[in-house]
Amino acid sequence: MIDRYSREEIKKIWDLDRKFEYYLRVELAVCEAYAKLGQIPEKALNEIKNKASFTVQRIDEIEREVRHDVIAFLTAVNESVGAENAKYIHMGLTSSDVIDTAFALQIVDSSRIIEQDLNELICTLKNLAQEHKDTICMGRSHGIQAEVTIFGFKLLTWLDDVQRAKKTFEDALEEISVGQISGPVGTYSNLPVEVEEITCQELGLKPARISTQIISRDRHAKFMAALALIASLIEQFATEIRHLQRTEVREVEEGFGAKQKGSSAMPHKKNPVLCENLCGLSRVVRSNMLAAFENINLWHERDISHSSAERIIFPDSLILVDFMLHRFNGVMQNLVVHKDNMLKNTFSFGGVVYSQKVLLKLVEKGYTREDAYRIVQKHALDALNGGNFKEQLLKDGKVMSKLSELELEQCFDVKDYLKNIGKVFARFEL
Repeated sequence: MIDRYSREEIKKIWDLDRKFEYYLRVELAVCEAYAKLGQIPEKALNEIKNKASFTVQRIDEIEREVRHDVIAFLTAVNESVGAENAKYIHMGLTSSDVIDTAFALQIVDSSRIIEQDLNELICTLKNLAQEHKDTICMGRSHGIQAEVTIFGFKLLTWLDDVQRAKKTFEDALEEISVGQISGPVGTYSNLPVEVEEITCQELGLKPARISTQIISRDRHAKFMAALALIASLIEQFATEIRHLQRTEVREVEEGFGAKQKGSSAMPHKKNPVLCENLCGLSRVVRSNMLAAFENINLWHERDISHSSAERIIFPDSLILVDFMLHRFNGVMQNLVVHKDNMLKNTFSFGGVVYSQKVLLKLVEKGYTREDAYRIVQKHALDALNGGNFKEQLLKDGKVMSKLSELELEQCFDVKDYLKNIGKVFARFEL
């Protein structure tokens, strides 16, 4: 089932109009701070707050002449408030005070949506894990059948991964939720330190402990790494679904619409297209993370080599991760689980995956581990080449001289593999 993604909130945060609105919000908060310190008359502050405005068209006109977007923005705003009040705007500030503080606000507002997405996915995974608490399935290592597990147990690992990724994301968000109003090269040479403190409090940010005309970009790299981690986990989960949807496995499937078609040539195809899409998008987010790490290295107190990259990688990554979380949540909510195939696969080749139980039982009955391993492995490998593991054991005198048929049958009891899984479920609040 193809989801129709319609959430526009996070995209709007990064529109050009909204970017300048964030700039204006910072400038007005600075004016408020100055007013509280008695350096802007109350009348002037009220007029600035009531009149300050801009249009992107006017900013573009000015920027074509001045070649500086912040100056163009300030000129447009100054025209709206009049010359007498304009002198109070941007007092003692440098462009990055506005840019980096507004940037933090955009990131914070976008992150609230990501947090909501994560909470929705966590809720879905909890519900599915509970629903499939008794759904027996095959566990695999190296892509090969290993031993029996529970599908809900697999989902618990995903839940744990997402919850930890959320904590990592929240920690990174805390690091990046800082502003600066510190002037050229960050020394507060033309404004009081208190302006920064009051402004950041007004905006819901913390003042950076120190800034060098910009906020250090290791904060931004850490945040991008947290986004890349979320994207990579989604890719991991999507890859698992793709493997389990293979025809020869067919344990789960993406939801498939009544009128959906999987191939222009082959009518039988039901392809995991949503999960494939998610795997591709994850690569983009990780690539953007690399650019964020490259941005840490700037000249002296600042340069603007980071700026051009950030105008792409931050909106793109935040929008993509929002989309990916929304899409993957839809995949999980519409996931088709073939319980019968899951159970059937645990008995492939005559239940060859129960080999360890047979091995341990033979050791318990007196065989050395080496001899028991040799006997069991021979029958297991023969079974994988077209035999039947259980039937071959029943015909082996060396095995049956030690085990009764009932004891051998007990080795193939799936419940014995699951006796401790409930204790793991108890660690989670479902």
